[in-house]
Amino acid sequence: MTTPPAAKATPFLKWAGGKGRLLAQYAPYFPRDAGTYYEPFCGGGAVFFARAPERAVLADINPELVNVYTCVRDDVEGVIARLREHAAQHNSTYYYTVRAQQPGDLALVARAARLIYLNHTCFNGLYRENARGEFNVPLGRYTNPAICDVANLRAACRALQGAAILHAPFDHVLERALPGDLVYFDPPYVPLSATSRFTSYSRHTFGPAEQTHLRDVFVELARRGVRALLSNSDCAVTRDLYRDFPIVTITAARAINARADRRGKISEILVRNWPT
Repeated sequence: MTTPPAAKATPFLKWAGGKGRLLAQYAPYFPRDAGTYYEPFCGGGAVFFARAPERAVLADINPELVNVYTCVRDDVEGVIARLREHAAQHNSTYYYTVRAQQPGDLALVARAARLIYLNHTCFNGLYRENARGEFNVPLGRYTNPAICDVANLRAACRALQGAAILHAPFDHVLERALPGDLVYFDPPYVPLSATSRFTSYSRHTFGPAEQTHLRDVFVELARRGVRALLSNSDCAVTRDLYRDFPIVTITAARAINARADRRGKISEILVRNWPT
């Protein structure tokens, strides 16, 4: 009797702008013959988990996100144990007690479990920090939130075994990526209007200067023969920034708005730095 293959991991974090629903549209543009896979804005990791590369480098400037990936890779059973404790005590008072904790006062595994717990019980699964770096999203309205998905956490642990996980800015790829490797950038998007200010998930802003620097890194990777793909909003700013590269229009569902009547279909772009 043959053993069935292990289940493939899916993101264990909810993440604004996550690419889970866009994977089918992305698939034709991701090369199959890439070497090491790099994702400098790892977020929820939907593309990483879908591709399941043997060698990967995941990075982010958010230390809490980096820690949660590291702990799921290195001590998933410890994370699961702490999440079960959170699940057993969850209510509105408990949520705000956990939210008020200072991550730096906690052991690394407890710190990781705290983030997963808050992520699965807060409003819309949104990650947001104030100017002091404190998580400040209110409690969501969930009847029975899935706080501890044991099977998927263990699957994520298996998928992460071949990944280096770094606390680093996106331009670190210039120090590591080689010809034949693949880099996927999923940065905070260029706002579509003057009132759309959600350009970063942490206290570190990502404005016009950072968008231009990212474009310059994208250009340099192309010059070095390192293939790169990049997602961003579909607007005049991004189309001008990447006018020298092939651009594909992707149809996405916008769901982050608190008002249901402002959610719906919207176009994004996927840019690649090598010829068709």
